[in-house]
Amino acid sequence: MKQYILLLLLIGLTISCAKLDYPPSDSLTTEELLNTPNGLEIITNGNYSLFKDGIEFNGVLDDNNSYLRQYFQMSDFAADDIVCGQVTEDPLYYSFTYTHSPSQANARYFWYASYKIISGANTVINYLENKSNLNDNEKQFLGENYFLRGFVTFSLVKFYAYQYNIGDPNANLGVVLRLSTSEPKEKSRSSVAETYSQVIEDLTTAANLMNTSRGKEYASKEAAWALLSRVYLYMNNYNKVIEYADRVINSGIFNLETSANFPNYYTNTLGSNETIWAIAFTPADNKGKFGSIASMIYSDGNSGWGEEFATYDYMDLLSNNDVRKSLIEPKLDASGDVELKNGLEIYYIKKFSYQDGDPNLSSPVMLRLAEVYLNRAEAKAQLNDEAGALSDINHIRENRGLANELITAVPAGETIVDVVLRERRLELAFEGHRLFDLLRNHQNIVRHYWGYHIPGLNIGDIDLDNPPTSGYDNLDINYDSPRVLYYIPIDEILTNSLCEQNQ
Repeated sequence: MKQYILLLLLIGLTISCAKLDYPPSDSLTTEELLNTPNGLEIITNGNYSLFKDGIEFNGVLDDNNSYLRQYFQMSDFAADDIVCGQVTEDPLYYSFTYTHSPSQANARYFWYASYKIISGANTVINYLENKSNLNDNEKQFLGENYFLRGFVTFSLVKFYAYQYNIGDPNANLGVVLRLSTSEPKEKSRSSVAETYSQVIEDLTTAANLMNTSRGKEYASKEAAWALLSRVYLYMNNYNKVIEYADRVINSGIFNLETSANFPNYYTNTLGSNETIWAIAFTPADNKGKFGSIASMIYSDGNSGWGEEFATYDYMDLLSNNDVRKSLIEPKLDASGDVELKNGLEIYYIKKFSYQDGDPNLSSPVMLRLAEVYLNRAEAKAQLNDEAGALSDINHIRENRGLANELITAVPAGETIVDVVLRERRLELAFEGHRLFDLLRNHQNIVRHYWGYHIPGLNIGDIDLDNPPTSGYDNLDINYDSPRVLYYIPIDEILTNSLCEQNQ
């Protein structure tokens, strides 16, 4: 049966048509394509492309729709590092305001795109698992697709289910596990515990299969280890976190960017030794003002909408010597003061800008060495290894311009875990981590600042020196509230009668 996904999979590939001696791929069945030269590579590379390419959904191809745009917005816009600067019709607004629904456009598209990637991965997995005596090249592609399935499944369970350590993971519903291209459409959601178990199985299998590197834009053994350190951290399995973090750190392949180079890191993630895995964008992939990841959080005046800003809470954490501060660009007026929009100070975020000098272009980093150090630091902190946790934190700080501001002792009134979580917030801001760091550590989402996460906000109410602490909805969201869950999209509920909705 022809797979219409193949048309999407071929976009942007570097295979020369002049060298092909078989029919065009859009006329081939999946089986025929897999048995052509470079067929495995074509489908696998196409699976990576689905992270960034727009996919037609419900008969519409919308520039605002891409897996990565929703991945970052659905997580970061629901946390406390980015403030909503105005009312908008973009469904990202529902993430700020927690007004989720089964028909919510961004959550529906993310679910759809996720299972497209999983289906593409299963195409390769099911084909190669039925072969014997795989060569090294086939093992690499098989491992990469196991990795992609594991990554996407893990992302799904974070958004659409309670975190592993909230309630009973054996009773709480996870997501629908799709492990074959021949499965029936009707299938129940697995439990959270079963979902995590499958993710670990996929990533462990992936790591055992991959023994070559095709570049930082593709999965590798070390990428699987890095992601396993994250998964085990979410499960509170701290010894396993340390085990896999050690494998990555001790591989000798990666190094933290120095304080001198870090301000330019996000303009060249694919060329950095800190990057473990990033999604490769080229100028041809740039969606510009109407669909880039940067467009809502940055503008050079014409490049984007620039309607969402770094919060004052986040800005207050940054030391003047911290080079991470260079990734925040205040918009200044003629007097040199920070300009206001709707009463809010404009602090643009540049983590997704200026690859090749383009304010809307970047190759978003999905796994990097700094996170692995922070995963290990948190695990050590939870195991009461204060010295080990501080050592990992300080290794990052000394490479972020803070060699003279190392943390030698836990501040009074805090715990070593508090110290680690603050450093995670500083280092990993806007990269899709903060929401889940709060939830899995049983910390409420506290947004005691002005912004359009507050229903019925009146601009006349805004006094930047006296942000609200009560009297408004959405200032505090409990970590175990059903509101933190995105609904299973209505499309899945209507076509899969066995799939139970979140309440």
